[in-house]
Amino acid sequence: MTMRGTRAAAGALVLALATAGCTTATRPGSIAPTVTSAPPTGTANSHGWTKQRLRGAAARHTGVTRTAKPTVLNGLVGAVFTRNAAGDHFCTASVVDSAGLNLVVTAAHCVWDPKIGQRSDLVFVPGYRNGDTPSGVWPLLAVTVDDGWKDHADPDVDVAFAVVQAQNGQQVQQVLGANKLGINRGYHVPVRVTGYPGSSDVPITCANTTSEQSASQLRIDCPDYTGGTSGSPWVTDFDPATRTGTVVGVIGGYQEGGNSPDTSYSSYFGDRVQALYDRATG
Repeated sequence: MTMRGTRAAAGALVLALATAGCTTATRPGSIAPTVTSAPPTGTANSHGWTKQRLRGAAARHTGVTRTAKPTVLNGLVGAVFTRNAAGDHFCTASVVDSAGLNLVVTAAHCVWDPKIGQRSDLVFVPGYRNGDTPSGVWPLLAVTVDDGWKDHADPDVDVAFAVVQAQNGQQVQQVLGANKLGINRGYHVPVRVTGYPGSSDVPITCANTTSEQSASQLRIDCPDYTGGTSGSPWVTDFDPATRTGTVVGVIGGYQEGGNSPDTSYSSYFGDRVQALYDRATG
């Protein structure tokens, strides 16, 4: 079984092209322009764009992996390091809304080894880019995983919530904002997946529509999601007002994220993930 996070380090729709903003590059936003008029179908507006052309432009970007821009939405996503940002990053996490304003979500296999328990000395570095830590370094404190993961690494609950330590008197959500948690949203959802390959110091992003791998697993086809992208959030329902969205999955689950860099998986966010969140925030 292959985990999408880097094992060596760990051992120690389409969402509006704008959902997280696309740039050109290789391998996992800005806000979408607001349309103030709605010309009849097939009729070009002053810029020559028809509804069909807009749909076609979106479709051409489906399943294309690019470098993620440093935007508000992408700033909620960070690399997970051991000890500090000077080492190798081996997984990805993101801020999720909570009453304590201090919660991130990632894959369970990133933070909890069923043989040895919680991995210690982990830090979350949101917005990490080329060695810079623009939003600080946030140590992971309490980690919550499902008993099925603790007991036998159940791939159907390869999800974890972790409380991060406040910095300079502020909680992480106060500084960055947070995505909402999406539960029982179905199997066919347009999402954007953003994360950090272990071999890169910049995040990558890709938009596509999820499909059903099984009753308890989602899959998505996006190229170049290699080791380090475990825990990358699958975000839908981008809100231009808050510049955040709703997380409906994280890379993990089946094959601990996938054996191929071009297809990724997530445990389905259903009732068990809701119960896990309730425990983490209770």
